[in-house]
Amino acid sequence: MARRRIHRPSEERDEGREEPLHTPLDRSRIVNAALAVLQAEGLERISMRNIAEHLGVKAAALYYHVKDKEQLLHLLAEKIGSETELPGEELPWRERLSQWAFGFRGTLHRYRDAAAIMGATIAAGPSRLDHIEFLFRTLSEAGFRDEHVPWLAAMLKNYVTGFADEEARLADRARREETNADGLADAYAGKFRALAPDRYPHMIRLASRTTAVEWEREFRFGLDVLLDGFEAKRPVRSD
Repeated sequence: MARRRIHRPSEERDEGREEPLHTPLDRSRIVNAALAVLQAEGLERISMRNIAEHLGVKAAALYYHVKDKEQLLHLLAEKIGSETELPGEELPWRERLSQWAFGFRGTLHRYRDAAAIMGATIAAGPSRLDHIEFLFRTLSEAGFRDEHVPWLAAMLKNYVTGFADEEARLADRARREETNADGLADAYAGKFRALAPDRYPHMIRLASRTTAVEWEREFRFGLDVLLDGFEAKRPVRSD
């Protein structure tokens, strides 16, 4: 599989600011403004008031297009989810799931706190539902039992979302502490090595490996372990 370019969670995009001031207010413009606020300030700054301020309008004007903050978060999740391309149906089931996982992780990297938004919302829009249908179809066609299909799909989605969320949290911490991922890793390793050796000998021994910044290798390894487990539960062995 061709290696995709993975964006760091800290890479910034500024969407929604290049629109002319006279552009009529609509749901799409509100979502783009929310993405711009998300990139610049993070999930904690997403509010109807802050989005309205970004657009130069009063907060009341937003409610004609978006019901409340909860709906806005769902719209953000739908927008983010729509950017993950679904793999081709001609691929073997395991390759399809692997490509989807890498693609979804890459999408989550494009937007600050994207993984947290995905985790806080329920899939209801067509783009996110298309992804669930893709996972269910891939697993069903691979021969997995119906009762296992939703569980396996959730395991895969949760692995990708949780991994991306961990990457984002560490990136945010490094930014707050005015360092980088390697600097943060060295600081953590130093704390591990300072632990009581009689109580934590293995944590001390594995300090450098525990804190090493090897996101790509770790993600691939975890994904392979997960899919190996799927394979072990698959009743039908022929593709």
